[in-house]
Amino acid sequence: MDKLTRTHLENIRSKDRELQNKAFFYILNKTEKPVDWAYDVWDDMIAGLSHEDNHVRAIAAQILCNLAKSDPKERILRDFNALVEVTKDERFVTARHCMQALWKIGIVGKKQQKIYMDALESRFKECITERNTTLIRYDILQSMRNVYDMAKDGKIKEKALALIELEEDPKYRKKYATLWR
Repeated sequence: MDKLTRTHLENIRSKDRELQNKAFFYILNKTEKPVDWAYDVWDDMIAGLSHEDNHVRAIAAQILCNLAKSDPKERILRDFNALVEVTKDERFVTARHCMQALWKIGIVGKKQQKIYMDALESRFKECITERNTTLIRYDILQSMRNVYDMAKDGKIKEKALALIELEEDPKYRKKYATLWR
């Protein structure tokens, strides 16, 4: 890993928001393609998921989702539940950033897609008792749509449409269905 990347990784935990954001976007851009240093930072990102600063939690979650494509040892299968926990974060914006990045795991491989789909189905059902249920469900269905668009697997669409049918409010069922037209 080059020195600039290492510096940006250190700055992810900076209290200076400008420095932190610059570091985040740099690392996000770097991890758009597979990198050979994923395991050098993996445990730090896992630790970041429970950091006291919600920005660090959100950043760590999004970077882990990006690193899934650089994970030949399939560590993401072991650590996926920690990401799902971030989708329930006390700070809704943090939870949402994580949820909106999860699809990147669902396109890595069949095992990753299965754990991803199972978790999102559970999350869709259990979020009924949470605040912001409609947004959570919309993000879940958008995430599934992103995976479907990349994987072209009809089972993903079937599952999403079945989840939409679980929505009791016709107004929201109609809103969710717009994602699948």
